[in-house]
Amino acid sequence: MGLAAAVVALAAGCNNSPPKARVLPGPDAPGTPVDPQDVLCRSAARDPGRVTLHRLNRAEYDNTVRDLLGETGSPASSFPPDDHGFGFDNNADVLSMSPLLMEKYSHAAEAMVESAWTRGAFKTCVLDPAKPEACARELLKTFARRAWRRPVTAEEVERLVAFVTLARQQGDAPEVGVKLALRSVLVSPHFLFRVELDAAPTSTAAHPISDLELASRLSYFLWSSMPDEALLQAAEGGRLHEPEVLEAQVRRMLADPKAHALVDNFAGQWLYTRALDFAQPESRYGFDEPLRAAMRQEMQLVFQEFVTGDHRFKDLLDAPFTYVNDRLATHYGLPKPGTQAMTRVELKGHPERAGLFGKGALLTVTANPDRTSPVKRGVWVLEQLLCKGPPPPPPDAGGLAPAVDPTLNIKARMAQHRVDPTCSGCHTLMDPLGFGMENFDPVGRWRTKEEGGALVDPSGELPGGKSFNGVAEMRAVVKQDPDLSACMTRHLLTYALGRGAEDADRCTVRDISQQAESRGGRLTDYILAIVRSDAFLQRRGEAEGHTP
Repeated sequence: MGLAAAVVALAAGCNNSPPKARVLPGPDAPGTPVDPQDVLCRSAARDPGRVTLHRLNRAEYDNTVRDLLGETGSPASSFPPDDHGFGFDNNADVLSMSPLLMEKYSHAAEAMVESAWTRGAFKTCVLDPAKPEACARELLKTFARRAWRRPVTAEEVERLVAFVTLARQQGDAPEVGVKLALRSVLVSPHFLFRVELDAAPTSTAAHPISDLELASRLSYFLWSSMPDEALLQAAEGGRLHEPEVLEAQVRRMLADPKAHALVDNFAGQWLYTRALDFAQPESRYGFDEPLRAAMRQEMQLVFQEFVTGDHRFKDLLDAPFTYVNDRLATHYGLPKPGTQAMTRVELKGHPERAGLFGKGALLTVTANPDRTSPVKRGVWVLEQLLCKGPPPPPPDAGGLAPAVDPTLNIKARMAQHRVDPTCSGCHTLMDPLGFGMENFDPVGRWRTKEEGGALVDPSGELPGGKSFNGVAEMRAVVKQDPDLSACMTRHLLTYALGRGAEDADRCTVRDISQQAESRGGRLTDYILAIVRSDAFLQRRGEAEGHTP
């Protein structure tokens, strides 16, 4: 029995409430009972679902204006924070629009257009003071096509050129009108939103998205930015949906430096790397800004290898290499590379540092400021790797009792949580996985004793009878779990689509994970399986009267 499957049986007893998260099916495994859902998936139709009108989030906005205008800094840093849904800040359902945000867009557009004009970014032709319309028309048509990520109509171009005419009527120079038109492009819904149209909005029948819509889906998935000229031309030529063309574009885009957006925005949220910016361990642990920066870079560089390299996606759990500089190597107890630059090192002789569970960034953000938290670490494994987080704790759930006996380790102290029947079921799920990482202190240093002198006990027994002793054995159990592949797929699909993966997506998730594993199980294989899926290539409308 997989860990997530065992969760189903136990979580129903947690707080006497149903589980919050859902189990998604993994590939068939020998000796695993037949899942009725798997049987159903063999003949069931796939619902591609639909994505709400998708506003660019802050990262997408910054990347898009960079690729559109050149160096623009980070104008979105002054925008209100984006909300999160299903673990990511690109979820269309929570990306709302407010008057304050619209005002921020207007100010940013004005500043960026002025800066780009000064740099000469728009000097593709000469504005004739007497007859500026021809140059303005060509300039605005070219700019709007790129900014709106589609060809523009003659009527749309003429509405933009009208700003030039208006400026001349007011006695202003032609460039004043062109700048106003450029600003209007940048505050248009066609720029601020990723628009996908349904020919029959109230029909629930699936239909293919257009090649131009596919180009935007692809570019914002892999780059968190607009399509480049090669992708836009492939879409305008009507060939992007062809499997060989689509695969070629994916591989080209993943080789581009802009694919680092997957590291920053997908892995940064899935693996909690972004949360490291807000971690504040107590001063006695010696945590400082150089260490924070090194931990962040370590996680980013390791994940980048999975974007561009030949590693299986599951090998994130036990990859036998990492990146350190002298500061981080000393922190980890590894040989120093002799430089403050991040350097790739093999972990032979240090198996405790292999994979995700040995990374200081993850260990720090899943700890409390003053002590480790087996619960936080265990919940992270359940939610992010097995897609089976426990229900919320009951309102009267207490924290960890003070250590009245300094010889008791945290495992012994937490045993009292399992005495209360309202807590025992959930803690039986969460705690063992967290105990497996107890050899790491709140900032990820290796230890054999807790601060009070008690010996660390990193052993645990999981639902279903599997036991382990230490992080190496624990991660092996997690890596072998049949739900791991489907859960990684679920997170990646959620990010790719900008909507949550729901119960209706169970068969799609199953298809993608099996196809990816059958082709080698690399991250590239998962990405290609997603972009080939009906969920990525199609959409449907929504029946009238539907309430989300």
